[in-house]
Amino acid sequence: MTTVTAAANRPARAHESHGGPAPTRIVVAYGFWIFILSDIVMFSALFAAYAVLSGNTAGGPTGAELFNLRNVFILTMCLLLSSYTCGLLMLSAEQGATERFAAFAVLTFLLGAAFLALELLEFAHMVRHGAGPSRSAFLSAFFTLVGMHGAHVATGLLWLLFMMAQVAAKGMRPAVLRRLLCFSLFWHALDIVWVGVMTLVYLLGVQ
Repeated sequence: MTTVTAAANRPARAHESHGGPAPTRIVVAYGFWIFILSDIVMFSALFAAYAVLSGNTAGGPTGAELFNLRNVFILTMCLLLSSYTCGLLMLSAEQGATERFAAFAVLTFLLGAAFLALELLEFAHMVRHGAGPSRSAFLSAFFTLVGMHGAHVATGLLWLLFMMAQVAAKGMRPAVLRRLLCFSLFWHALDIVWVGVMTLVYLLGVQ
């Protein structure tokens, strides 16, 4: 009788284990991927607007007159290196290496801050020389697209500071690791968007 009862209970338990709620890590990652994809849709619209308006200079300066590829190279290297250190940051967190995590987090922050500072200097230089966003449709589209990417980088830097504080206060708990995973996805997505900005805006703009 006991054997029959146990056999009858086994399918019920198996059904419960398969029919229960999904693990939090899967739910968070799935939801955050939806956010990333919606962000990419927004940037796709900005890319399309820039492609349409890039030739409407209204007699003002063109990309070939404004863009400095040496500065673009430095910006790109800062962001690519920050993406690399962000990957090492995540690996260190998953291994529980708190000191290594802190070192790579600081490097990621410094590289991201350098990228943002150089971008703001470029904007200030253009505005001082009469190439502000109100000068032409081309410059309006440029400042909107590149400025939106810069705003995302600034948000990522604030997020990274928050995560560093969380790790210092709570350690490498599962919830903290989930948030770090979301930050890592966000930061790498910004890297992909920048490759598009560099190609469409700067490289094609100087030709």
